[in-house]
Amino acid sequence: MQQTPTKRMRSLTAGLLSTCILAAAFGFLIVKKQEFSTNENRYLAAMPKLTWEAVREGTYMEEWSSYLSDHFLFRDFFMGCKTQVEMLLGRREINGVLIAEDGYRIEEYQTPQNTERIIGILQKFADKLPEQSIDLMLVPTAVWVCQDKLPPLFHGEDQMQTAELLYQSVTMQKIDSSTRLLEAEKKGEEALFYRSDHHWTTYGAYQGYLSYCEAKGITPVLLEELQKESVTQAFYGTIYSKISDYRMKGDEIVLFYNPKNQLTVTYEDTGEVTDTLYNLDYLKEKDKYSLFLNNIHPLVTVENATADSDRVLVLIKDSYANSMLPFLVNHYAKIYVFDTRYYRMGPSAFIKEHEEITDVLLLYNMNTLDGDLGLRAIY
Repeated sequence: MQQTPTKRMRSLTAGLLSTCILAAAFGFLIVKKQEFSTNENRYLAAMPKLTWEAVREGTYMEEWSSYLSDHFLFRDFFMGCKTQVEMLLGRREINGVLIAEDGYRIEEYQTPQNTERIIGILQKFADKLPEQSIDLMLVPTAVWVCQDKLPPLFHGEDQMQTAELLYQSVTMQKIDSSTRLLEAEKKGEEALFYRSDHHWTTYGAYQGYLSYCEAKGITPVLLEELQKESVTQAFYGTIYSKISDYRMKGDEIVLFYNPKNQLTVTYEDTGEVTDTLYNLDYLKEKDKYSLFLNNIHPLVTVENATADSDRVLVLIKDSYANSMLPFLVNHYAKIYVFDTRYYRMGPSAFIKEHEEITDVLLLYNMNTLDGDLGLRAIY
C-alpha cells in the first residue's frame, strides 16, 4: 500500500530525528572528553564513580546529568544558538547575565547570603593586628556603576548598600572607589568595565587608584606621564563564555607603563623573577586577563627601586587588584601581594613578622565577595 505524502513526510522526519539522536549518542561515546574548557575557563565534570553511597544519596544521577551536560557534542555551538534565540525573543536576562545597552553584557548582583560571616572574618583579621592601620576597598561592579545601561526593571543598588554595611561594621579605614567610578561613568570618556568580562578595565582600575591616593594623601601619577599600549582588541572574557553570545565584539586591553620604574617581581611559589607586572604570553590564550600579574600566585613580592617613598604595602586581594597594581607600585618600595585562595599560612602572621610593613590594603569586588573562598583565609 502506497503511503500518502503526509505519512511519507512524517516517516522522513522521524527517520531524520532518529538518525540525529543516534549520531549524537555515537559521537558522545567516541569523541575524546576534555578535562578543561578554555572557553568557559573551568574544569568540566568528570565521569561519576558508581558507589553505593552516591546512589543512596541521589548524587550519582546528579553527577551524570552534569557530566552529560558538560560533554554534550557541539555544546558551545548549541549554547550560542540558544542565546541568540532567547535574545530574538526579547529576553534581557540569560544565565544571570543582563543584555545591556552599548553592547555590554553585565552580571546580575545576587543578594548576599554570608554578610554576617564576612563581617566576622574581616573583623577577626583586624583584631589580630590591633596596632596596624588597615584599609578596605570594596569595588562596585558594572551592575552598579553602569545602571544607565541596564535593561528596564533591573538595578544593582543593593550592591553598595551591602558595601556600606560592611564598612560600618568593621574597624578598618574605608576606601571608597564608587564615587569616582560613578563620576567617570557619567563623563563617558573611557570604558570602565569590559563588555564581555566581569573585571574593570585599566581605566576603571585607575579610578580606584585615584581613590586610594586621595584617602592616603598620595600624589597620584597622571595617565599622561605613563606609556600607553593597546595589546589586544580581541579579549573575550568570563561573561562572553557564560552566555556564548557570538555577536559580541572583542574588548580592548590597554596597559600602562612608567618608564622610570625599576621593578623586581618575584613569584614566591615558582621562584620566577622578572622586571614586569605583565605576562604577554597570555595574549595567545583565551584568558587574556591573566596577563596582569601572571595569573594566579599565592604570594608575589614587587620591589621598585625608583618608588617615591620607602613605604611597604601588603595587598590582600582578588583579581580586580591585579590591574590596579601597576599604578600602586609607583609609591611603594615593596609590595607583598597575597591571593589567599592559595596562600594558606595566614597574612596576619606574615605582617607581624615583617616590621617594615607600613600599609595594609584589602581589595575585593562586590560581585564575588560573598562566595570568595580566599576571604576565609585572610587571617
